Amino acid sequence: MRIELATAAGSPERPNEDWAATALPASGQGGALILLDGVTPPRDGGGCVHSVPWFTARLGGALVELSGSRPDLTLQEILEVSIRRTADTHRSSCDLSHVRTPQATVVMARWNEHGVEHLVLSDSVLLFEAHDGSVRPLLDDRLDRLPPGTLSSEAIADARARNKEGGFFTAAADPSVASRAVTGRTPIDRVRAIAALTDGAARWTEMFHEGDWADCLGVLHKEGTQGLIDRVRALEDADTGRRRLLRGKTHDDATAVYAVL
Repeated sequence: MRIELATAAGSPERPNEDWAATALPASGQGGALILLDGVTPPRDGGGCVHSVPWFTARLGGALVELSGSRPDLTLQEILEVSIRRTADTHRSSCDLSHVRTPQATVVMARWNEHGVEHLVLSDSVLLFEAHDGSVRPLLDDRLDRLPPGTLSSEAIADARARNKEGGFFTAAADPSVASRAVTGRTPIDRVRAIAALTDGAARWTEMFHEGDWADCLGVLHKEGTQGLIDRVRALEDADTGRRRLLRGKTHDDATAVYAVL
């Protein structure tokens, strides 16, 4: 089994808000990966005294613990318990009803000798590669299906779509959001490799269109996770006219996890 993980902050002036981990049982059979992309808070802090990295570390820690220790729980149930556990740690000190209370996208995969479970919530990317080289993206595409203008500003997105019916969902303080995640199970003999990417790393395909998801897996296989991130940074630096970077950050936090089963 080969597992690689790399991450790079979008700016040296801000902490990296991504979080990732993998877990392997002592028996050597099976494993799990967790990837979170923390949502940058508003200037007023979103009603919470804690940082987004504080939140992702606690949510991610609960997710990886339960993924490795509770095979009796589904990934949806693990996400639900982990959100509740994390919320309980700061419910007394923070306004968890604030629309921008600390939150994150979630990607989870867990495998054993029989199959691979997956869970995706919001716009981070999960890819399954089959033994014939074909790649299946497992995506939560609700952001792509929003009405035009919904994401034109943070205020509009918060008012109309964030964690709202007909909008998009992230892991924040409401455990019931786990039921909104995209989930499934694939027989183990149909999965050769798994990749998880935050949107900062997925820019190679989604923003710069350097190749499709199969090409992206090819980069990960040949150059590793750091190689993909280095390619993204080079493309961002070369886009001085912001032809692709029309809006948003020049450099986003970028994290990639790659596992060959």
